[in-house]
Amino acid sequence: MSIAGGLWKAIERGELLSCEAIQIFTKNQLQWHSSPLPDHVVDRFLRIWRESRIRKVVAHASYLINLAGEESVRRKSIESLVQEIKRCDQLGIEDLVLHPGSHRGAGVKEGLRRLSGSLEEVFARSEEVRVRVLLETMAGSGDGLGANLEELEWVLSSLDWTSRLGICVDTCHIFASGYELRTPYAYEKLVQKLEKLFGLERIGCWHLNDSKEERGSRKDRHQHIGEGKIGEQVFSRIVSDPKWMDVPCILETPKEKGSDVRNLTLLRKMRGA
Repeated sequence: MSIAGGLWKAIERGELLSCEAIQIFTKNQLQWHSSPLPDHVVDRFLRIWRESRIRKVVAHASYLINLAGEESVRRKSIESLVQEIKRCDQLGIEDLVLHPGSHRGAGVKEGLRRLSGSLEEVFARSEEVRVRVLLETMAGSGDGLGANLEELEWVLSSLDWTSRLGICVDTCHIFASGYELRTPYAYEKLVQKLEKLFGLERIGCWHLNDSKEERGSRKDRHQHIGEGKIGEQVFSRIVSDPKWMDVPCILETPKEKGSDVRNLTLLRKMRGA
């Protein structure tokens, strides 16, 4: 949901769509820094959220942040993520989705080492808050980290399985990275793998997106639900699976006129709501 016109506007826009969960940016996602949140903005956001039917608000971190990058970018990324975590805490938002970043040619091993070290510093500098960072599964394009679930498992393990780290599963990304999920068997195998690697309690969010590209393409091309290469079946399984009853499932499908209504209507029908 867009925050244009004020953070609380995202709540109002979500209400118009009868959302139970929404995702927002807490600041301009294409800027490194932002001004502190004024008390009146925080108060208005919390009041309007409290009065709404929205149970969960998830934030998404800036696309500029790259904790696995070279030193100058990594330092700016650490500063920016600490700011974003503290903004989430002010707004009562418990989970912040983060792209694992790109090693920029340094290699996967070095990229993961940088990511782990950066997160360790971020958590140390925000130890007074309990906001959880959700590392998002990625499609695997370029030098990006996180297309392989074992890479994310290594990061969590390297940080002693801190409760401040979790996972966001993006259906388009995980499909594009090569994982199968379209059949009942494939979906169950994927869920079993998530449980084995992370524990289901660490799956803090799903991004529900069909894919314009084939499995294993390593291309991040989101499509409307049921209109891509994934198809409808797995989305029906996800939204009706009791394991995800209290886990927000967020649309990141293309923004076209009426598309949010169409996608949400289809998902609600699948859930039997």
